[in-house]
Formats: sequence, C-alpha cells, structure tokens
Amino acid sequence: MTHHQLTDEARPLLTPVRQLTLRFSGTRRGARLARRFAVQQFTEWTGLPYDSDAARAVALVTAELASNAVRHGSLPGRDFRLTLLLLPHCFRVEVTDTRPERLPPSVTAQPADETSGRGLLLVEAYADRWGSTVRDAYTKTVWAEARLRPTGS
Repeated sequence: MTHHQLTDEARPLLTPVRQLTLRFSGTRRGARLARRFAVQQFTEWTGLPYDSDAARAVALVTAELASNAVRHGSLPGRDFRLTLLLLPHCFRVEVTDTRPERLPPSVTAQPADETSGRGLLLVEAYADRWGSTVRDAYTKTVWAEARLRPTGS
C-alpha cells in the first residue's frame, strides 16, 4: 500500500492485457455509474464474482476516486475519464479530471470529529499501490492498483 507521485519519466511501463476508457459526467450520478461499470468490467475480465474481496476493493477504490474527481477535480460542464486496465498481476483504475493543480493530499489520520477526508485512507487500505500523475496543464490522473491474487499465490 504505497502512494506514488509519478512523472512521465518515472511512470512504469504498463502492458495491459485489456484496457477500456470511458467518460462520465462530473456529477454524483456519473461517479456512481463509474463504480458500477468498473466492477462489471472487473468481474467480466477476471471471472471473479461480484462478492469477492477483490471486486469489493475495486468498487470502493473506484467510488472514492470518482467521487473525488467530481467533488474536488471538476470544472463546471467537464466530464471525468475512467480508464480500467487489466494488467498481468493487477487491476488498475485510473480517474482523470480537469484540475491538475489539485493533487491528492498526503494520507493522514483524520480527527474523529471530522465529517470528511477519510476517503484516501480507504484507498490506501484497499489498494496495493496508488498515486497521481500530471501529464499536461489541463488534467491529472489519480490511479490505484489492486492485486488479482493474494500474495504468495
């Protein structure tokens, strides 16, 4: 469970087995549809059931990244992009929004009386790796990877 800030030079080579990208409206409904779509594709591509731990992790991570894109990374009238990659050893979720200047904050424990700000703690807990990338002046991508098989398998 590590967080990485990657530049284009440091970005690992990703050779996806499968890849799919869709745009969703920058609304709560768009975030909800992105989560449902990600889980559907995950189960279709991997053959793992909807109620598997891995599918739940994909649902939670996608929901948080999409929700953050809508809440913190969207400009009026702009969509966000969801990219799903099935890699040889993991499933990668990428959410690209239109606010490159708003990078995800460092993950720290929130005071018990705070009503928000815990979402990235969940991403940290459920993703094996996650981070953000800014490749141009108009967008940023926040990504998370979930292992397909438990360690040691």
